[in-house]
Amino acid sequence: MVDVAAERGKQLSSRTSEEGAGWTCAQIGTFAQLRPDKRGFSWLNLRTLWRSRNEVLAGLFGDPSGEVRARWVAAQKARGADPDFRVKAPAGGDFSFLVLGDTGEGDASQYAVVPGMLRIGEDTSFAVIASDVIYPTGSGNEYGDKFFRPYKDYDAPIYAVPGNHDWYDGLGGFMRVFCDAAPLKPKPDRGLRGLLWRKPETIDETRLAEARSLRGKPSQQAEQPGPYWVIESDALLIVGVDTGIRNVIDREQTAWLRRVSRDPRPKILVTGKPIYTANAYKPSALEDGGTIDDIVRDPAHRYVAAIGGDVHNYQRYPVKVGDRVIQYVVTGGAGAFMHATHTIRRVDVAGVHEDDFRCYPLRGDSLSFYSQMYARRLRMKWLRLTPDEAACIMAEQIGNQPVRSPSGPVPLTRRMRWAARLLGSWPWPLRLPVDRVFHRYLSELSDWDTPPFFKQFLHVAVTSQELTLRCFAATGCLAQELQPPLEDEVRISLA
Repeated sequence: MVDVAAERGKQLSSRTSEEGAGWTCAQIGTFAQLRPDKRGFSWLNLRTLWRSRNEVLAGLFGDPSGEVRARWVAAQKARGADPDFRVKAPAGGDFSFLVLGDTGEGDASQYAVVPGMLRIGEDTSFAVIASDVIYPTGSGNEYGDKFFRPYKDYDAPIYAVPGNHDWYDGLGGFMRVFCDAAPLKPKPDRGLRGLLWRKPETIDETRLAEARSLRGKPSQQAEQPGPYWVIESDALLIVGVDTGIRNVIDREQTAWLRRVSRDPRPKILVTGKPIYTANAYKPSALEDGGTIDDIVRDPAHRYVAAIGGDVHNYQRYPVKVGDRVIQYVVTGGAGAFMHATHTIRRVDVAGVHEDDFRCYPLRGDSLSFYSQMYARRLRMKWLRLTPDEAACIMAEQIGNQPVRSPSGPVPLTRRMRWAARLLGSWPWPLRLPVDRVFHRYLSELSDWDTPPFFKQFLHVAVTSQELTLRCFAATGCLAQELQPPLEDEVRISLA
């Protein structure tokens, strides 16, 4: 099914037409009927930001994630969990699975992904959520409308690695839902961090039981041993790691990761933080020295891809390591607000050529969308850039040909360049450090509940010889629900 869908999806993607990008939305998709709560989700809310304060506190006073994770792991092992946290893949022979990143806002931007995900994922064996299952604080009381309800019709198990937002609740909601773990006994944390730290919520077990019933079929049940794990199949290992709040891998998890990585089978890493993003290298640090990428790059470990969430868009970097290529992928576009791609400069990190880099949304679509949104909100019509204008602005800035050919000649004007400058995709005069301030602290905290959404998810097909990774888009338009656009595809040898 996916091969047929993929071929059709190539013809109507954002890379070939404005329609495929969702700019000409003739009819809103059915996702709107799935939402039980029509209220939106916004980060421009003081209560939401205050509930998320543990991120700032962890940076100021130290991140307790490693210590708390060790307690969760010890509790799971005491209950009889496999010491290597192995999961036998609910699949045999050739199989496929989905990867969703940063899902749980519970609003239109999350539910817009669901129809296409169900269509493409109809025959998949399981799904994996990479980072931030529940916003803003991972509360176990919010899983009903942000996890169980949106995926109630996905007829296979779902596994997950936590993101930083799941840790703002001390991982209590995550461990209860995915690992059926009892709450940890509270441990006093003295000092200013302990005084200000947001404490885990008490889970309403009746409410959680009602939510669980939405995914109550035997075929949907997953047995996840802990916050990190390895899913085993004959052809491939899928290794999921927990990066906590501040992107550091503790000693116990590092020892486990080194141990499972010595298995001779090819591997994919799934992590809460991407290793390459926005033309920058950001590998997770290991508590005992080095980085997680040292393990990924070791040829003896046979990693073929590293997939991370946290950043809310799609990016792919094919990095040459010795005589092989490892695909480093960002996939955080399955529910949360969109992180811009138009602020990504010409790609050259780790020797990756700009022409080999892939992203979704396209830089031009990202710039055009934000320009139109802020032209409306700020009542500044001069900010508005059409998709063609934005694509040509980005092509001039990056130094390449527009990915999607414009419909006709586009003369670039001073107004267009100043609009692009304000939105972070064009340098300021005298190299003033202003080009990303507006977008970093305002634009990316904005959310919207109408198409185009520029959401995405991954479909991964595995045979004994080859892995095929595909990125499908979700725009919120009915046409793309019925035929999800294929935005990227790469085939990786497992021989």
